[in-house]
Amino acid sequence: MITKRQQDILRLIIQSYTENEIPVGSKKLMESGIEASSATIRNEMKALEEFGLLTKTHSSSGRVPSIEGYRYYINHLLEPMTSSKGDVEQIRRGLNREFHEINDVIQYAATVLSKLTNYTALSVGPNLTDRMLTGFRIVPLNNRQIVAIIVTDKGNVESQVYTIPATFQSTDVEKIVQIINDRMVNESLWTVYQRLRTEIPMTMSRYFQTTDGILDFFEHVLGKAFEERVYVGGRMNLLDYETTLDSRAIKSMYSFMKNSEQLTKLFSSREGDIQIRVGDEIGVKMLHNMSLIQANYSIKDHGLGTIALIGPTSMPYSKMYGLLDTFSKELSQKLNGYYQELE
Repeated sequence: MITKRQQDILRLIIQSYTENEIPVGSKKLMESGIEASSATIRNEMKALEEFGLLTKTHSSSGRVPSIEGYRYYINHLLEPMTSSKGDVEQIRRGLNREFHEINDVIQYAATVLSKLTNYTALSVGPNLTDRMLTGFRIVPLNNRQIVAIIVTDKGNVESQVYTIPATFQSTDVEKIVQIINDRMVNESLWTVYQRLRTEIPMTMSRYFQTTDGILDFFEHVLGKAFEERVYVGGRMNLLDYETTLDSRAIKSMYSFMKNSEQLTKLFSSREGDIQIRVGDEIGVKMLHNMSLIQANYSIKDHGLGTIALIGPTSMPYSKMYGLLDTFSKELSQKLNGYYQELE
């Protein structure tokens, strides 16, 4: 347990360092309101260093927070800032545009949040498994390629380009469309997903001499509807804070930030308040010098969505916490309004 004065010193060092990234010395702390001599403050900083909450970057008396220091600050000392009127207006302007489907709103939210913070932003919409499949269409592109279009009852539209196997006939495609529309429309996506693995393979065997390639088609086209899509804004803003990466590491980072399946694993529980993870807590080695702030938002009768920021461990946590809280509320309001219009 650290003392009240040590807490004040740690808080002021983190607030100062996250603002200008300059190591903080005893003089700066005295100017910031710590009522103690310079020698006493240095002794307190040395104690905090021994606790593992501060570290030195060089031989000067200035200190910077350690990962453990940030964690202590987040757990015990963080006081969220109220978002400024300017930030709120910028959020509302960014979300105040015409959207043609729900995924457009989710995707653009990541762009708005990234531009507002200069960090990498992630956004995920509400779970789709309780949606109803209301339409399935196939549009030919050429002799061998089609576009499969899936529509749900809540405005989600998924389209996939698929190359038809050489064994397919044009009548095969027509049969597939008929089977889906006859047997799966107006079923929940979760039911569709289950039937693809149980009933549908047996059904196919009655319509086709061989099901080679046909079940792969179903998996490719309909399976995509069950993937949780993570939208990214400011994808490579991370490189602004990782200046020591070599070309291989940059390629790995770029590949990681384009992989929705891997990005989905970044999110922790979808319940509760805003969550902050620092360094190795994120669970991804290449992000060990980063922090992730995640906020969940609720859409009435449609479940939870998530937005998140990835930035340096030296991000201004109080400001980002307040900003993400405001953004999640504004996004929730926008999406609730969108669904009300659909209904």
